[in-house]
Amino acid sequence: MEVEEASDDAAVETAEEAKEPAEADITELCRDMFSKMATYLTGELTATSEDYKLLENMNKLTSLKYLEMKDIAINISRNLKDLNQKYAGLQPYLDQINVIEEQVAALEQAAYKLDAYSKKLEAKYKKLEKR
Repeated sequence: MEVEEASDDAAVETAEEAKEPAEADITELCRDMFSKMATYLTGELTATSEDYKLLENMNKLTSLKYLEMKDIAINISRNLKDLNQKYAGLQPYLDQINVIEEQVAALEQAAYKLDAYSKKLEAKYKKLEKR
């Protein structure tokens, strides 16, 4: 039976007594932890700060772009007003052109009617001449 007890002892691991680290080790570990935590938090805050700087730059660029677009819109509006004034100045001439065009169309119709009438008259004259 002693052989069995010896084999059981070999299979069982021995536990060491939990010892508290020395006071100097705890202090050093705390300093190391706080140092690493400070580095981590500094990195996080730096990243957040950089994000805000990026957003600020994007807002500035967007603001400048909107100012450019505003200037372009003002120029377009000014040019449109100028074009409308010029068109209004040309309107009487355009109206005259339309009236002349209508008169030319009426004159053309009258010329076609006169041509048709003269052809009929010529045909009658030739008919009478043959008799």
